[in-house]
This record gives sequence, C-alpha cells and structure tokens, in this order.
Amino acid sequence: MRDNLIIIRNELLVFLAQGLFLTLIMGLIFIDVSWMSDGLHENSFTEISQEVMLAIICGLFFVQAVKHPRLRGSLALVGGFYGCMLIREMDFLFDELHHGSWVWFALALALTSLLVALRHPARTLAGLVTLLRHRAWHMMAAGLLTTLVFSRLFGMNDLWQHLMPDNFHHVVKNMAEEGSELLGYSLCLLSSVRYLLFLPRRAMVFATESQPIRWQNVA
Repeated sequence: MRDNLIIIRNELLVFLAQGLFLTLIMGLIFIDVSWMSDGLHENSFTEISQEVMLAIICGLFFVQAVKHPRLRGSLALVGGFYGCMLIREMDFLFDELHHGSWVWFALALALTSLLVALRHPARTLAGLVTLLRHRAWHMMAAGLLTTLVFSRLFGMNDLWQHLMPDNFHHVVKNMAEEGSELLGYSLCLLSSVRYLLFLPRRAMVFATESQPIRWQNVA
C-alpha cells in the first residue's frame, strides 16, 4: 500500500508540475498578443520558445546518444528528427544564405543521424522499440500530432476566413496556429525529459543486441 501511495503522490506532483509549465507557456502567447503589438512573428516569444524547446530536445537526445553507445542509434535518429524540425522552424535564418537552403542543412543532419543508426541496426531497432514501450511515448506522439497535423489544419486560412467573413484578422489565425504548435512542442519536451532523465541504470545495457528493454516501474 505504501508503494502505491508513493506512486500516486509522484504522478500527482508530475501532473501539477506539467500543468504549471503549460500555464507559463500560455503566458508567452498572452505577452505576444497583448503587449507586443499582436506580434506573432519570427522574433516573438512564442516563436523563440518553439525553437528553444526543439533545441533542448535535440540536445538532450544527442547528449544521451554520446553517453550510451548501446542506445546511440535510436537516440541519434530521434535527435536528428527534432533537429530537422528545428532547422525548418529557423528557415528565415538560413534564407539569409540562400532561399530554401534550410532543406540542405536538414538533409545533411538526417543523413548523418541515419548513418549513425545504420552502424548497428539491431540495436537501433531495439532502442526505438524501447521508446515506443515507454509511457512517455504517448505524450510525445500527442505532441507530434498536435504540431504536425492539428496545428496545420487548425491554421488554414480558409477556415478562419469562414469564421470571420466580414472582419478577418490574420493575427487571430496566427495565434491559433502558433499556439497549437507551442502546445505540441511543450508536450514533446515534457515527454523527452521524462524519457531521458529518468532512464534506469539497467536500461543502459541490453541483454542481447536485438532485445528491447522491458520497462518496469519506470517514472
């Protein structure tokens, strides 16, 4: 019974901490809309926060990939995926070099991550299954779906022009789309932290190269 109470307490604390984090994130949108002249552009708090979150996620996965050779392939793939998303978010910066040049940087990162993963394909597959079996994956998947699917559909111009046929405000459409993206990135960050920072020590060694880690009592 004591163990059950500890689990409930810990999960409740995590829930409250995540709720506080999302509340603070929502405050950034409020600042952009209310205090920054409705500015949801590349230099807005909302956009910068998205890029910072992606950079943190990417960095965490790459750092863990360096620390844990057995999981390096899978961690490098996930880190490379988020790194490509970061490069896409910062396309305005790469456009200073050449319009659309972000694609080449993203391809270079994707190819590098793929080459690392292919060095030990069995370990890489087992590591990916380990992530999919972890409870954090469900939140990460929700974050990715929110960012890559929902925010794009929710931010369609046609939708908002039908909602506001006589007085269309582009900033409303931007707030809805960028706010949805920010929520998705927040979920990805929270799930990445939970997956990476609370890995048990026994998870760092595979019983066999092709056998995924079986999680038990993992935070």
